[in-house]
Amino acid sequence: MVKDDDTALDARLAREQFLAAGALNEDAVRPNVLSSWRRSRELHVHPDRVDLPYLRDPDTDTPLAHAAAPILRRIADDLSEQAVSVVLTSADGLVLDRIAANSDMARMLDDVHLARGYSYAEEFAGTNGIGTALETGRPAFIRGSEHYVGTLGRLACAGSPIREPITRRIVGVIDLTCWANQADPLLFVLAKSAGSQIEDRMNAVKNETETALLEAYLKQSRRYPAGVLAIGGDVVLMNPYLRQTLDAADQTVLLDHAADMTRASLSSTAVASLPSGVSVKISAAERIATGIRDDSVVFHVSLHVTASTPVRGVGQSIPGLAGRSSSFRRSCQQVERCYRDREWVVLEGERGSGRTRLGQSVARFVSPERTVAILRADDFDTADDFVAELELETDAADFAVIVADVDELDDGMLEPLAAVLQARAGRGWIAATTSTERNSPLVDTLVLPFFTHTVTVPALRHRIEDLDQLVPMLLHELASGPVRLDGLAMRQLGRMPWPGNVAQLRNVLAETLTRQRSGVIGIDELPNECRSVSRRKLTRLEAIERDAIVRSLSENDRNKADAAKALGVSRATIYRKIKEFGIDV
Repeated sequence: MVKDDDTALDARLAREQFLAAGALNEDAVRPNVLSSWRRSRELHVHPDRVDLPYLRDPDTDTPLAHAAAPILRRIADDLSEQAVSVVLTSADGLVLDRIAANSDMARMLDDVHLARGYSYAEEFAGTNGIGTALETGRPAFIRGSEHYVGTLGRLACAGSPIREPITRRIVGVIDLTCWANQADPLLFVLAKSAGSQIEDRMNAVKNETETALLEAYLKQSRRYPAGVLAIGGDVVLMNPYLRQTLDAADQTVLLDHAADMTRASLSSTAVASLPSGVSVKISAAERIATGIRDDSVVFHVSLHVTASTPVRGVGQSIPGLAGRSSSFRRSCQQVERCYRDREWVVLEGERGSGRTRLGQSVARFVSPERTVAILRADDFDTADDFVAELELETDAADFAVIVADVDELDDGMLEPLAAVLQARAGRGWIAATTSTERNSPLVDTLVLPFFTHTVTVPALRHRIEDLDQLVPMLLHELASGPVRLDGLAMRQLGRMPWPGNVAQLRNVLAETLTRQRSGVIGIDELPNECRSVSRRKLTRLEAIERDAIVRSLSENDRNKADAAKALGVSRATIYRKIKEFGIDV
């Protein structure tokens, strides 16, 4: 490796002058470095310490990550005798992968958070090979004191943007980092070469996937007489039957539903209402897997125009349900259509999303005089009792029954359940609720074939605007007197990720009412979990830590130093935990 002490000294003096005076002669450092320093200053990046937030767990199931993996490993093997790390990031600078064989280098990178889940975009890390390459769209080689943040001055990093083969948009960066006193221009050349190799591999895999998708589409078009639709990346294929039958608005909504299903690998069937009034059943006929995640899918699409009783208008609400979001209204309308037509339906969604309540409320709305039976296996002592109750509830000529959580039934209950369903086919109305994350092949084989439609109930985090209606409705159900949340409390609820959905919201409001049962409730009366807006689900231990920190902050008037002292931890620890857990202070 080649040393260049004079260059390093010049960069260090130029940086000190820039930080002190806020200006610099144009020829003091390279133009791209000076431009980056100016951006870093405008972004208020701290020049003396690395202060990076942990953004999120990296998604490594992407075309970029799959294409880059063998190239990263090969470069790391070639440089295993050198103190050089190989880093791959996404288009926002998030570190997806890092290989550092040298232990001293690995410790240094850990110290400056050049690690998975942290972003080295310029807005966080200032001038560096990754962030500057992303900002300029060109390869960048940043050595020693050319880094805006002084802590990074011991390093040199060569970053090269990686572009999507067709659109040429930047999808990530490959970066090679070594010690600043061992920087070699060949590192820059190697980074650019590696970026080109990753782009070539992405292009090859993309062509392979698109060819496989086209072949599957043509095969299904020959076999299936109705609609065939294929989606994969930027490719959309629609057979003449759909193009001639559906207008542009219907085609747009159909594509939206199909695109959602490509991302939900467990959703094989869905029912949708199109703007023209046509109802469509969308079924995944074939998923294409070519080494990258299977988000290329061929669908069968059947159309159904019903002459049944018109469904309610968009503005008409259903008692017991709250929500104005389009996704929730669409789910309600789909279930209502199924109920009116006596089509058996699967209500699919996350735990606590309100699947059973939606089915029950819709049935009661359409038929106020009818009793809607809800059967849960946990409510019965034995499987025989559960099946016997189902037989009793469905013995009449017409009936309305919801079988909750069929995907959680014991395998031994499935065959007797299927026998009852077969005997009742064509009569009454049955809905079954199941999880979007179910993993029960026997349920798919024995039970779900009796249900002609699947409706997805959206998770609360996907219809967060519905809180304005949900919170008042739940408070009315839980409280004995007039009560409401103030604006700050409502905004805080809107920032939460709600992994437990509506059921979690109900529990939060119930706990809140134990602190204040009437009047206007402020943000300070919300439970501790509402002071954290972490976008990931915390472990039990982390939840205990979070609650202790929230409680200590409250007892010490939000003073972080005093709260840390009361907990017996350092100030740095409590700052890190506040960021990690998303605690609102």
